[in-house]
Amino acid sequence: MIYQDRIYGEIEIEAPVILELVNSKPLQRLKHIDQGGYPLTYYNPLGLPISEVKHTRFEHSLGVYYLLKRFGASLNEQVAGLIHDVSHATFSHCIDYVLDAGSEKEQNHQDNVFTDFIKKSEIPEILKKHGVGINYILEKENFPLLERLLPDLCADRIDYSLRTAIIFQEATKKELDYFLENLTAVNNNWVFQNFESARKYAELFLKMNTFYFAGIHSAVMFRTVGDTLRYALDKGYISEADLYTTDEEVLGKIKQNLGDERLKLLFERMENKVKFENNPQNYDAHVFCKSRIVDPLFKDKGGIKRVSEVDTGWKEVLEREMRPKEYFIKFER
Repeated sequence: MIYQDRIYGEIEIEAPVILELVNSKPLQRLKHIDQGGYPLTYYNPLGLPISEVKHTRFEHSLGVYYLLKRFGASLNEQVAGLIHDVSHATFSHCIDYVLDAGSEKEQNHQDNVFTDFIKKSEIPEILKKHGVGINYILEKENFPLLERLLPDLCADRIDYSLRTAIIFQEATKKELDYFLENLTAVNNNWVFQNFESARKYAELFLKMNTFYFAGIHSAVMFRTVGDTLRYALDKGYISEADLYTTDEEVLGKIKQNLGDERLKLLFERMENKVKFENNPQNYDAHVFCKSRIVDPLFKDKGGIKRVSEVDTGWKEVLEREMRPKEYFIKFER
């Protein structure tokens, strides 16, 4: 099977277990879960055409799989990478602003429900069929190239940062190739070949965090989508089970109930049809956003160092950016 990825190009998939997982219902559902959440108006500061910037959890999952395969990860780690996001609810991290199972500051709902979601799906039977142990796959500690705590790099973090940067035209294909050509895996760590490439990637990641992952427009998106979904849940317009279907299905049910004036107002905010400002003195919503920053490793005179060991100013950036972002949103109505 040849999968055409918009940033990596052709990806050849041959392993039977990967092929079956790609075609399974849990993975196919991710084609209808937007990576950014609900970026039609908020998560798009350059105002690019929606058809160009819309990208899904499915694309990201295949991208993570590709990176792991390209850099020599085991088949088990490739499997873990492919399925790492299947428990995302509709509108991705917006769910952390709806249900108590998540956290605005950590955006960890998907992680909290991951094991139960997997075990209730068809994935365990697929893995068993191919001789892959589900319990081993569910232990993230087994896969250091896939997942690491901030500010380390991991396949998940590398893909979503580069993917978002390319799609929203914050980086070029040439820059993408530059980063990938200078990346390597050393003792289960992602390591750049030199300080220059590590520092450039760190700067790009900071830019993406500032304007996309934790920027004010994302904060408003998270809050307005969260408020709309929570209200719709409370009123019975949607069920909690609906949150694990698709973005389109949930939107359809909300639009059927816009005769409810409160829901209509919340939906107009969600659609960015209501002006807002960040006003700590007078606000309708106090919003936190998980903030992300990286401190990449790189090769240096036969050893390995972090960017912050050479650039002491990066230590201050790390300390600042590791704290959740905080906003005070006042809506015009």
